[in-house]
Amino acid sequence: MFLDIAPSEFLLTAVVAVVVIGPKDLPRAMRTAGKWMAKMRRVSGHFRSGIETMIREAELEDMEKKWREQNEAIMKAQAPVAALPSEVTVHAPTEPLHVGEVGYEGHGAAHSDVPSTDVAHHQAPHGEAKSPSQPEILS
Repeated sequence: MFLDIAPSEFLLTAVVAVVVIGPKDLPRAMRTAGKWMAKMRRVSGHFRSGIETMIREAELEDMEKKWREQNEAIMKAQAPVAALPSEVTVHAPTEPLHVGEVGYEGHGAAHSDVPSTDVAHHQAPHGEAKSPSQPEILS
């Protein structure tokens, strides 16, 4: 705070303040000066934060504009998707297909590479089918 003031300058200022203001009113004058300094710091801090907020908002607007332009360029570069017919009939099996059954498409993997994860088709140790809620017991 007082880095720019040399000790001799500070001493001279203190002596002048004591002579001009007087020792009786000096504490009140220092308190008043401190209040003004605090008020100036608050105002400058508020001003600085307002400027930083404006800069941040301007940067965000620039980024959003850039992203919007990139998005439009990407959308224009993509080939238009062929429109589907107005009536599409979907034939779903009555029972769900499981891994290893005919018609199951395991996300591009070969049927033999995909292990079965259906709990209902695993066999219990005694040959009876387990229900999905029945936990597997390891012995």
